Amino acid sequence: MRVAILGAGSVGGYFGGRLSQAGEDVVFIARGEHLNAMLTHGLRVDSINGDFLIQSVQATDDPSKIGKVDMILVGVKAWQVPEAAEVMRPMIGPETFVLPLQNGLEAPNQLSQALGKQRVLGGLCGLFCYVAEPGHIVHAGLDPFVKFGEQDNHRSQRVERLLDTFMRAGVNAEIPPNIHVAMWMKFLLITVWSGMGAVTRSPIGIWRSLPETRRMAEKSLQEIIAVATARGISLPEEAVQTIMTLYDDLAPQATASLQRDVMEGRPSELESQIGAVVRLGQESDVATPQHTFIYHSLLPMELRARGQLQIAE
Repeated sequence: MRVAILGAGSVGGYFGGRLSQAGEDVVFIARGEHLNAMLTHGLRVDSINGDFLIQSVQATDDPSKIGKVDMILVGVKAWQVPEAAEVMRPMIGPETFVLPLQNGLEAPNQLSQALGKQRVLGGLCGLFCYVAEPGHIVHAGLDPFVKFGEQDNHRSQRVERLLDTFMRAGVNAEIPPNIHVAMWMKFLLITVWSGMGAVTRSPIGIWRSLPETRRMAEKSLQEIIAVATARGISLPEEAVQTIMTLYDDLAPQATASLQRDVMEGRPSELESQIGAVVRLGQESDVATPQHTFIYHSLLPMELRARGQLQIAE
């Protein structure tokens, strides 16, 4: 496949690197020092599943120079998706489809509105990965996986082809029976983890162990399940226990990317995760007091990180 990776950070860099390593025709869209490092020294990935180096990297900051591609993997942050939809237009041919892998639920709809629903899959991924320095990705935990599917859940030729492509690259890939349920389960996992970590300023080993914050996490999970139910998404009856078990199995020092962004003063995915629960709850007439509290508590830091609020030192 000819694949464009739009956003070559941790997610795009890792999965794009694996596809390139397997011989797929991959081009990365990046910028700044990260782009220069990849063009000069290649893309280095240190992984618990085996380190590798892509020495000859196709990369550019100008999508209009790439031509048409078979698939665009969208690895940018959730708030950058609307801009990404416009940037990718020169790469879209008659058969091109788009795979968003953002945290949150709204990327497929945002891309569908801009590009047409027929071009966009639903998707999600899981891995613990970060950019150590320009041109250098570190995969430090979890066996990476991708899940994707047509928005109407039919098994199309293109999702079957994409499944084969990822499997050949050694990536754990799956087409779930219902991509929307799968996305909500990922949303459930990452949003509560993000919110609890950010508002307590603690790694997961702390807030899952204290009875008070553990109950807070369980109530937060129940809120999201109630919002999902009101919106016609039936999550498994054991969803709360499933997610809490996953939390308990994570390394005690683990933190979510939103939490790290908030604590380091960077713009975060607050709006697309915790803010989305509040908005979707309001739309569906479902109360979300836990997420409303967390959202309001983190909002001043988010506005400061985005230059929209000045806080005196």
